[in-house]
Amino acid sequence: MNTFMGNDLLLRTKEAKALYKTVKDLPIIDYHCHLDPEKIANNASFSDIGELWLAGDHYKWRAMRLCGVDEKYITGDATFKEKFFKYAEILPRMAGNALYIWSHMELSMIFGITEPLNKESAERIYGQANEILKTLTVKDLLDRFNVAYIATTDDPIDSLSAHGKHGNTVVCPTFRPDKLYAFDDAYITSLAEAAGGEADTLDGLLACIENRLDYFVSHGCQISDHGFEKFPKAYATKEEANALYARRASLSAEEKDKLLGFLLVFLTKAYAKRGILMQIHFSVIRNNNPKMFKAVGVDAGFDLIAEPQSINDLVRFFAQTDDDERPETVIYTLSDSNLAAIVAATGAFRHVRAGAAWWFNDTVCGIRRNLQTIAEYAALGEHFGMLTDSRSFSSYVRFDFFRRILCDYLGELVCGGEYDMNAAFETAHAICFGNIGNQISK
Repeated sequence: MNTFMGNDLLLRTKEAKALYKTVKDLPIIDYHCHLDPEKIANNASFSDIGELWLAGDHYKWRAMRLCGVDEKYITGDATFKEKFFKYAEILPRMAGNALYIWSHMELSMIFGITEPLNKESAERIYGQANEILKTLTVKDLLDRFNVAYIATTDDPIDSLSAHGKHGNTVVCPTFRPDKLYAFDDAYITSLAEAAGGEADTLDGLLACIENRLDYFVSHGCQISDHGFEKFPKAYATKEEANALYARRASLSAEEKDKLLGFLLVFLTKAYAKRGILMQIHFSVIRNNNPKMFKAVGVDAGFDLIAEPQSINDLVRFFAQTDDDERPETVIYTLSDSNLAAIVAATGAFRHVRAGAAWWFNDTVCGIRRNLQTIAEYAALGEHFGMLTDSRSFSSYVRFDFFRRILCDYLGELVCGGEYDMNAAFETAHAICFGNIGNQISK
């Protein structure tokens, strides 16, 4: 019988345990996150565990709302100590939720605390954690988790002044042009100013985008990222795109969709020329509570799973480019109800692979479902492995969480006589480090 959050957590066979021993200490390459590069560059510290955990973690915020906690103790003006105590109070209600496991893994791996967090233990754990936190900075946390590489998420107009090598960790920008998709004049003006160009015409806009992309590359950028609800249904030609862009303030939804399609294809080819990995996140609808969006803004726990992505539209996007015009591309869906069809589609085009279980899906069952579906409909050994997708510096326990589930899945195959143990060792190492390591070292 396993002990609470013990060494064999999520590892159910001797094969799984043997596999885990070989990957648990591998360096971490976090190729998609939302960490603040300024805090890394400045080696920030934390006032208490409440700040570390609850200053910006919308996973925890959402859990607190689900359990009826007043917004004052979530995004409001309560102290971080008060917020921590409220979180401790609701945590026992999160049975089976990844947050319950992550929170206790963070207590164990960062602070050496192994007792369950609840209302009764909160005061004691708060004091013990804070004593240790007095000696910990961002750099210490990154070193503790052996984080070798971080790709932050950055707007094309960002200065990138905080990126570089900080201690033992290389911090590189990710080109995230989502704000372009609205074709808003105020943002386009800001982009043109950053590029030192003009964007009154489509050609001018494209030149400004390439200018900023080259600027990102000069600061170590190897990865791009894109997030939207669904792929376009149509793609404007260059001539059509010129005309649409000229009257961008009055486009219908269908016309804006066509112009977006043109832009995505342009970006795809621009990344391929520069050897930049392209990530695409889809099937997400954002800011669904109008009152709370007005009160607390974006990324506060009110984004949701959208309808499943149309496979026809996904395939239509990839068909816009030839295989030699396409960069290495990773696709992530927030709605995994048609995951098999999405994963199968990656086999129709070169340089396309399914990504890790994303956001609502990075749970025990969600990760196993993701791994099993990729194994059955694609090639699991090509997987790029885990990423944090997080704003929290304590979230690196998610890599250990993923490695345990991966080893449990592979160990199960070996135990059942379905897979060779030597191949399992190689596959585990490739997924946990080798595949993405080879990609960013190109």
